[in-house]
Amino acid sequence: MALSEEKLKAYNKRLLLSRMRILLNNGFYGLLLMHMILALDEECDTAATDGYRIYFGPKFLDEISDSELDFIMMHEILHVVLQHCKRDGDRDQEVFNIACDIVVNSNILLSNNMRLSSITLKKYGESMHLTPNKDEGYKYTAEEVYEMIQASPGPGGNKSDKNSNGMSTIGEGNSSKQKGNQGGFGLGRAEKTQGQRSEGSSWDDHTRWTIMEDDTTLRDVWVKRTIDAAEAIEIQEASNTRGTLPLFAKRLLKELKKPQTDWRTVLADFIQEEICDYSFSPPDRRFDDSPFFLPDFNGTEIVTSDILFMVDTSGSMSDDMITAAFSEIKGAIEQFDGKLRGWLGFFDAAIVEPVAFETIEEFEVIHPLGGGGTDFQIIFEYVHYHMQEKLPASIIILTDGYAPFPDLSVTDDIPVLWLLNNEEVNPPWGKIARIKV
Repeated sequence: MALSEEKLKAYNKRLLLSRMRILLNNGFYGLLLMHMILALDEECDTAATDGYRIYFGPKFLDEISDSELDFIMMHEILHVVLQHCKRDGDRDQEVFNIACDIVVNSNILLSNNMRLSSITLKKYGESMHLTPNKDEGYKYTAEEVYEMIQASPGPGGNKSDKNSNGMSTIGEGNSSKQKGNQGGFGLGRAEKTQGQRSEGSSWDDHTRWTIMEDDTTLRDVWVKRTIDAAEAIEIQEASNTRGTLPLFAKRLLKELKKPQTDWRTVLADFIQEEICDYSFSPPDRRFDDSPFFLPDFNGTEIVTSDILFMVDTSGSMSDDMITAAFSEIKGAIEQFDGKLRGWLGFFDAAIVEPVAFETIEEFEVIHPLGGGGTDFQIIFEYVHYHMQEKLPASIIILTDGYAPFPDLSVTDDIPVLWLLNNEEVNPPWGKIARIKV
């Protein structure tokens, strides 16, 4: 039955007002919801997301209060942000659904000062938020909770009989559910018999997750959106204005920015092969327990210094690519325990003067500039004309490589490592490493 225009407007207004309330009261979630399309779908019995839209069934909207709607909006956007929609892989689908819901609901509970009413629906009860060990789900990833469930001796674990009282009887997101967090492996606060059914109590439809399994760009998009939202809320917190950054977001930011490249291997090998000022034979015996091979340098403390990092900020480099480049350099500094020093500069068709750094704190305050074309030769011209008093020991260029490469002679015998974000470009000289963006 088609909805009237008046009814459609009323539903749309209610969804937009919910998003506005969340923006005011839970700013991190609200900012992320601004990127989602809110849709009515009469074929959706309750609520669902496919990673691009959040769907609501009109009848379901009639059944829930405004506060319950706000909880459901936050629940669906966290599934998207935490990439639950594409991370089930070869896992048991129903068990993974439960693990995702535990993590999401617990994070929302934490964001609302652990008020159980914030994750409770009057028709469906308190939503699951505890792991099998009765710990809060916000402390873990969905994958970690999944492994806990699989290992648990109760319903849903490997030791249970799934045909008689398996995971299909527990929690939201399944075809047949109990109220909220009750039953199963001690997930809830109510004391019900394990495996007890409560037909028709499902409200979070996960069946649309598979629509975007093959979308390889969605993760990168949401990484950028999450970083932007978190940084905006941190600025608000610093100025004592409204807005709090959830604990999970701080942890997520750290995970998302984790460098993908083993810089200990890349840089140690690069330095060992190319920088002859160090003596690698014999090695420094003070570092026998080190996970990588370190040189001896006249008996002084080993510091990997005088490395010039140049980051391509031309128009062909997206924000995600530049973020990945920063993450790699930061990871290098952290993995070398602060003993990685040098300069960080930017280039497109012109050079942004490199800034020296000796600590991770000094590195983090350097911000990128650029956006034009790409010219690699200007890097070496800058070194030749402006760094003669202290030449770099090596130059590491983080780029997509889409520009003409100069002749090897421009390097003045300074070793060069190209760190590329694709598999297509192959520089004609220098060392090459690659990262995924």
